[in-house]
Amino acid sequence: MTIKSDNRHLYLQVIDRLKSDIENGVYKEREKLPSEFDLAKHLGVSRATLREALRILEEENVVVRRHGVGTFVNPRPLFTSGIEQLNSVTNMIKQAGKVPGTIFLSSHEQGPTEEDIRRFNCSIEDEILVVERVRTADGDPVVYCIDKIPTKYFQTGYSHSEESVFRVLEKSGIFISHAVTHIEPLGYHEKISPILNCEPETALLLLKQMHFDQDEQPVLFSLNFFRADQFSFHVIRKRI
Repeated sequence: MTIKSDNRHLYLQVIDRLKSDIENGVYKEREKLPSEFDLAKHLGVSRATLREALRILEEENVVVRRHGVGTFVNPRPLFTSGIEQLNSVTNMIKQAGKVPGTIFLSSHEQGPTEEDIRRFNCSIEDEILVVERVRTADGDPVVYCIDKIPTKYFQTGYSHSEESVFRVLEKSGIFISHAVTHIEPLGYHEKISPILNCEPETALLLLKQMHFDQDEQPVLFSLNFFRADQFSFHVIRKRI
């Protein structure tokens, strides 16, 4: 059955039809779609129209196109969160019904870089704790985390057994009130993508976050690399 049933641009109709077919299980997660020729013929549109629809669906992370192989349905993100909600990775994994875990890669103290001095408004004599971890969900690696915290905030010390940095800070009487976040889409990362078991075409979402405490002091800077096929972030925008 073709999709020429309303007055919208054909590529928009193709997008809706393919999304509906995926939603209804006509095409399953990780399944290869029919060839462009067969799919265009099935939908009753030109290959140019189909390609435009597939391009947009790829931008929306609904499908992934592998050069010389074909187009595949991306799995749905398991974890979703409003970006306006300051939620720990641990809680995001728990809310998805998964068991959070941590693989500690390294931790060390170092003198602050010029950027650290600006970020934390600290002095050259201060020490910065740098922790690298992989967060897991039911044992599967899903997030690569780099956290930087001035050591002066760890009155009780830092233990690798703690999965949540937020909780460690709270033990020292420091409560995160908000964060300023920058989001950067990334392609394949030579170091991090293999650690997260990413396919070559799997994108990453990098969240750069500076966290502030109840006194508006910057206390934690995080670089969190999320698998884009596992995590989805959204924001609620209100008209002013």
